[in-house]
Amino acid sequence: MNPHVVLSLFHILLIAPFFLYVAFQRSALPQVIYYVLLGLGLLLLLYHGFKAVARLRTNSPYAWVNMIHALLVAPLLLYIGAKQRDTPRAAYEMTAMLGFAVFGYHMYSLVVSINSDSA
Repeated sequence: MNPHVVLSLFHILLIAPFFLYVAFQRSALPQVIYYVLLGLGLLLLLYHGFKAVARLRTNSPYAWVNMIHALLVAPLLLYIGAKQRDTPRAAYEMTAMLGFAVFGYHMYSLVVSINSDSA
């Protein structure tokens, strides 16, 4: 299977629903989810931070993907994970916006990938 299809399905089926769950549950989240957010934020920061540097050094046109993860998504997840029940509403609103953006972008990417594979 095309790796872009797998990546899109992963984001559509797991990441977007998780972000929306966090956004809609807000301070009613189970305590363990805050630790998941911390771990996921740290993992994203490290992986995408190093990947962004590597891609910037090679002038890759895809460095923006890693920059979004390292500079926007990871800090937001770390912030919510650290503030836990004291997280301000704005952070949850940002998580909702990211959830919808993830779903929309990857749904579009999935359709494009499937159409290009069948052509």
